[in-house]
Amino acid sequence: MPKVVDRAEYRRELLYKSFELFAQKGYGSITMRQIAEGLGVSTGTLYHYFPNKEALFLQLVQEQTEQDILNFLAEASDIETLEERVGAIVQYVAKYENYFFNQMVVCIDFYQQHGRSNIAHNEILQRSWEDTRLAISDYLQIQDLEVADFIITFIYGLITERLYMSDRVPFEQQGLILKKMLIAYLKES
Repeated sequence: MPKVVDRAEYRRELLYKSFELFAQKGYGSITMRQIAEGLGVSTGTLYHYFPNKEALFLQLVQEQTEQDILNFLAEASDIETLEERVGAIVQYVAKYENYFFNQMVVCIDFYQQHGRSNIAHNEILQRSWEDTRLAISDYLQIQDLEVADFIITFIYGLITERLYMSDRVPFEQQGLILKKMLIAYLKES
């Protein structure tokens, strides 16, 4: 009797395992053949699920965005106040700092390979940003999507700063500053 494979689950498994390979070797340095070898599958199997490395990466971004939002909400859904919710976002990123650091580095490498104009008009990347900003806006119960954009930019900036300065800029301290800024801004608007 042939083995029954849940194709969608198997595809997700390949995506998540490929993230580790992208993080280790870099998007621009790894080939589909090397990804297949690293995943322990044939190149044909990998091409069956993903037509090329760019498609694999973009589907990975989409899947990670969806899963990151779900994971965060599962961990932080019982928090009541705005101050606590802002703190929960910063704490979540701090808890998974290496994961988010690797995500950012791989995305920068992807950007270097494809250029700004290709990325700026990519539907999957735009949707991932939009999903993230809507999730933040909904979670914080704020209507101003520019505030959500600011929070995302702040978090990426904090991750970048920690890349260069390691522990010099603590998440907790920056989270307190972000909370104070947001509370003051939202009270004025």
